[in-house]
Amino acid sequence: MSILLRLFPLTVLLLAASAACAAPPMAVAEDWPAGDPAGHGFDPARLVALDAAINSGQAPDTTSVLVIHQGALIHEAYFNGADRETLHNTRSLTKSVTALLVGAAIDRGFIDGVSAPVLGYFPDRTPAHPGPFKDAITLEDLLTMSAAWECDDNNSFSAGNEERMYVSADWTGFTLDLPERGYAPWNLRPADSPHGRAFAYCTANSFLLGAIVERAAHMPLAQFAADALERPLGIRTSVWQRASEGVGMGGGGTQYRSRDLAKLGQLMLDGGRWKGRQVISADWIEAMTQVRAQTPFDAEYGYQMWRFTFKDGARLLHAWTMSGNGGNAVFVVPEKALVMVVTRTRYNQRGMHEQTRALLQDFVLTAPQ
Repeated sequence: MSILLRLFPLTVLLLAASAACAAPPMAVAEDWPAGDPAGHGFDPARLVALDAAINSGQAPDTTSVLVIHQGALIHEAYFNGADRETLHNTRSLTKSVTALLVGAAIDRGFIDGVSAPVLGYFPDRTPAHPGPFKDAITLEDLLTMSAAWECDDNNSFSAGNEERMYVSADWTGFTLDLPERGYAPWNLRPADSPHGRAFAYCTANSFLLGAIVERAAHMPLAQFAADALERPLGIRTSVWQRASEGVGMGGGGTQYRSRDLAKLGQLMLDGGRWKGRQVISADWIEAMTQVRAQTPFDAEYGYQMWRFTFKDGARLLHAWTMSGNGGNAVFVVPEKALVMVVTRTRYNQRGMHEQTRALLQDFVLTAPQ
């Protein structure tokens, strides 16, 4: 029994849950079939406890929680003034969407594959710090956050830190001009790293992926996203950001409704299919969800996707995760046929991601009867 249930009787939990804007899941033809939690083998009291925990401050600044099991929406709750039509700024969760768009561009023949050299898409640029290291950087290096240039958002001294990019007038040039990465004695070199890749979280990598998609598809990133991904999923509204020079921002800030985020998760779970249509190739979804790098954050990494480990009784489960600042997340748990969406505005606060993961661990993975 959780600490929350020991402290509060069920009647108090029900009253706390009522404070959320938690309308029962509503079936909408182009959205989701509604499912009864008990009919899907979930204990409804645990989902009531989930909402109560949010209202009691366990995950501050949460705006929505959705749980989808076997393709049915079994739980949907909104908080802090949000509702079904609210567009949520999910920050770096955009990176996973950009990876889907890279796959769509490969599916259409606009991009040859992940081994394509990055500089080949910028023949009009003459980057600073030229050399073999830069010539050798591929799309896969960007996708796996292991490009050889010096870029680390978690190091304020890094030449490629995202805050430096944001104040630049030319984000594309900023990224292409980055110098070669060095390795302090306490840092593993790629050859000594798990999977042969030295991971460094770098928003500039993801931004450049979006710029490459724009150039390869000969259209703005937002338009390609609408054509290749959003309209096929029935996503009617989104907001994409742009860099100083006008290039689509593939690294963060895209806004979606909670249900539309859930569609992205379901697309990942179902091998790129949505309502019987193959939107993204199954091969690309499989490629995105292969472990390709070890991060310093107790997680593994695929193509712009995190893989976290959770407990399910005595066994371990893995959740491929789209993650963004504020505690935003779309969890995809293949072993459970489960998708969970959490949107939050807890930007730049310590523990935000851990709080979000605790909602999945403590209330949803413990909810099955």
